[in-house]
Amino acid sequence: MSSNNKSTRLFSPHHHHAASTQCTRTHQIGALVLVAATFFLTRLFDHSLSPCTSALRSSFSVSDHSNFPQFGDRAQLDLKIYVYDENEIEGLKLLMYGRDGKISADACVKGQWGSQVKIHRLLLQSRFRTKRKEEADLFFVPSYVKCVRMMGGLNDKEINQTYVKVLSQMPYFRLSGGRNHIFVFPSGAGAHLFKSWSTYLNRSIILTPEGDRTDKRDISAFNTWKDIIIPGNVDDGMTAANARLIDPLPLSNRKYLANYLGRAQGKVGRMRLIELARQNPDKLESPDLKFSGPDKLGRTEYFQHLRNAKFCLAPRGESSWTLRFYESFFVECVPVILSDQIELPFQNVVDYTQISIKWPLTRIGPQLLEYLESIPDKVIENLIANGRRVRCLWVYAPDSESCSAFIAILWELQKKVRRFHQSTETFWLHNGSIINRDLLEFKKW
Repeated sequence: MSSNNKSTRLFSPHHHHAASTQCTRTHQIGALVLVAATFFLTRLFDHSLSPCTSALRSSFSVSDHSNFPQFGDRAQLDLKIYVYDENEIEGLKLLMYGRDGKISADACVKGQWGSQVKIHRLLLQSRFRTKRKEEADLFFVPSYVKCVRMMGGLNDKEINQTYVKVLSQMPYFRLSGGRNHIFVFPSGAGAHLFKSWSTYLNRSIILTPEGDRTDKRDISAFNTWKDIIIPGNVDDGMTAANARLIDPLPLSNRKYLANYLGRAQGKVGRMRLIELARQNPDKLESPDLKFSGPDKLGRTEYFQHLRNAKFCLAPRGESSWTLRFYESFFVECVPVILSDQIELPFQNVVDYTQISIKWPLTRIGPQLLEYLESIPDKVIENLIANGRRVRCLWVYAPDSESCSAFIAILWELQKKVRRFHQSTETFWLHNGSIINRDLLEFKKW
């Protein structure tokens, strides 16, 4: 008999009928009971999660005693991070305080790139910090280099030379090829601040608010496999739990439908918004803001402008990310993202469709205002309420807090530890130990 005939016989209706008669009525009833029980338990489990806001995906739970989202059971967060001391490695101080040592961390922490200082400080205080290199899962390299460069403390050539010098003095960096080392690059330039990043940091973990997919270089410095998007640094006066710089206004008291607070900087999307505001001054506010000189806009005045609209428009600038997206949550206006390539933090956890709007950059015009005007206040209030529950993830607070940017970053780092242990450079044994080609355990490399 040919193989084709055998196949026909195996799957013939007659054969199927003969097999089906072997199933007794008891088996069928048992199967139905199992299906019913599974359905009931699934519905019961889903119902038990119903207090969670729809802005948070199923992996993101809200504890019974708090409105703050959590990534999971805090007892499962198990990391040991070594933080290099500024005096430990020659040259590290240059990346933190400049060639003359005159740039202070307190000055750097106040700017929109202050996350580089805050993450360092939080790790120094963290219960996940270890002072023993041999037991560390990860190594953190402190650097305030974006601030240092902006304040004239180092130029691009000096930054590059200093990074190379610092990395050459790190034996644990060499042993892992940099895979277990963490660097913060808090601006749109990302790791490009270090010109030779592709040679030295192509395996390291980079924390940045910028997905860096639309830069003008030949290669992106962001890799979704190893790097982590972090929130920008919102002014502490707005993120404080009490005595906030300003409070949100009721929707009915807001003067404008939408606003855009920023400069054109020669960017097409921004220029379209400014022109749109000229054509619709009663709906869209886009004042001529002064960021320097005697008429410089103060931080209180800035947030007073921002809170006076139902929607805060957040177009891309030199790069895709924008701090205005995060700021809008603290004045409780709905952010409208006008940046097609933007990467947002913790996207595996936060459902951004429930807390914001993303509109095509090429569609900026009267159609955008018509669309925003068509959204009922009830829907706007719901988006704001969802955002209110998630915004704790934009706050750089200690890991003792139930919800913060820092605790979320730690969860992301823990996932990276598991991933970088499995690579072309690593092997594992039956007991789960990670070894290299010389059969040395990872921590002994």
